[in-house]
Amino acid sequence: PTKTSISKDEWERRLEEVQVSKDDLNRLVMDYLVIEGYKSAAEEFSEEANVVPAVDFESIESRMNIREALQRGDVQDAITRVNDLNPEILDTNPALYFHLQQQKLIEFIRQGKVAEALEFAQQELAPRGEESPEFLSELERTMALLAFESSPAVPSAISDLLSPAQRMKTAGEVNAAILESLSQGKEAKLVALLKLLSWGESTLQERADFPKVR
Repeated sequence: PTKTSISKDEWERRLEEVQVSKDDLNRLVMDYLVIEGYKSAAEEFSEEANVVPAVDFESIESRMNIREALQRGDVQDAITRVNDLNPEILDTNPALYFHLQQQKLIEFIRQGKVAEALEFAQQELAPRGEESPEFLSELERTMALLAFESSPAVPSAISDLLSPAQRMKTAGEVNAAILESLSQGKEAKLVALLKLLSWGESTLQERADFPKVR
C-alpha cells in the first residue's frame, strides 16, 4: 500500500494541537529527578514549580549513597545502608540479597583475595545456590573468574562480571527495590514515554512518511 506523506509544516501543526498541561510536565520532571536521584535539583525544582515529590528528599540522598557505595565496590556499606533505610527490603527479596552477595564475591576476586573469596563463596553463597538453579549458575559463573585469572582468553560472559557495568547493574537493581518499597515507580515516566514514542514512530512509519524526532 502507498504510504501517506506528512509534510513538516503539517506535522508541526498537529503537534501544536496536542494540549499538555504545565502541571503534568512539571510532575514528569519531578518524577525523573526523584528516580534518577538528583536531590539538589529536585529541591530547587520543587520550590520553583511548586511541585511536591512523592518521597522525601532524604530518601533520595540515601539511595544515591547506596548507589555510590556499590559503584566503588563497597558492598557491605551498601548492605548496611539498605538495612538502615528499610531492613524488609533484603529480608523479602532473596534474589536481590543474593546478587549483592555475588557482587561482594566479585569484589574479593577483583582485589586478588582468593582465600577470602573461596571462604565467602562456601559459607554465604553455596547454601543459597542450593536453593535455586539460577543462583547456582550465577555462583559458578562468578567462581569461573578464578579459573580464568591468568588466562588471556576469558569468555566475555565471565569477564563482564569485573566491568563497571556489573556494579551499575547491581546498583540499579537495589535502586529499583528501594523505590518499590517507597511505592514509587522503578523507572522514570519520562523514560517510559520516550520508549513509547519510539514504538509509536516505528509503527507509524509502516504507513506514513513523516518528520521523526531526532
